[in-house]
Amino acid sequence: MVDNIPKLLYLDSLSQSKPERPGWSLTFGATCQDAAAVCLDDQNHPNLVNLLVDGIQETQVELQWNPINETVRRFNADQEVATEYGAYGIAALLMPYLTGLTVIERSIKGTSFGFDFWLGSIDDPNSLFQRKARLEVSGIRRGSGSIIKSRVKMKLEQISPSEPSTPGYVCVVEFGTPRTRVVEKCKT
Repeated sequence: MVDNIPKLLYLDSLSQSKPERPGWSLTFGATCQDAAAVCLDDQNHPNLVNLLVDGIQETQVELQWNPINETVRRFNADQEVATEYGAYGIAALLMPYLTGLTVIERSIKGTSFGFDFWLGSIDDPNSLFQRKARLEVSGIRRGSGSIIKSRVKMKLEQISPSEPSTPGYVCVVEFGTPRTRVVEKCKT
């Protein structure tokens, strides 16, 4: 069952100092904000759209963003990079709302980690930077439910070898509908 009153999330908050994202660079947030807006605009969505969420919680949120200009569109011409960064932004907005966990640190590429971000609790400031969970994010510009499920399965396998003693989350953002699937891989 989908909630009747969706929570309103603003893409532009990704580039503003917010207590729910203490480990999030505002510069990177602005890049992710622009990329997400381009991906949504490219799918002909209005500047306020319902984002369906399923997986750990079935709900919907409203996403709002400012109109983009041609400079932002040209900067995000690489669709693969724009889709990845746009998905990062939407995941950073959703995770505190869905899980009470927030981005606290970027994972190191080229290691055996296999995920994008470390998450920490926003409710317990004393444990904020204690790496409570892992987050792997993936974006799809336009795809079916079966493509999303396949990507989630692939990403769950990807994070399996890393830090099995901590929970892991996979967040796949599809911009066409738009919708997001967030699943948890429990610790072993």
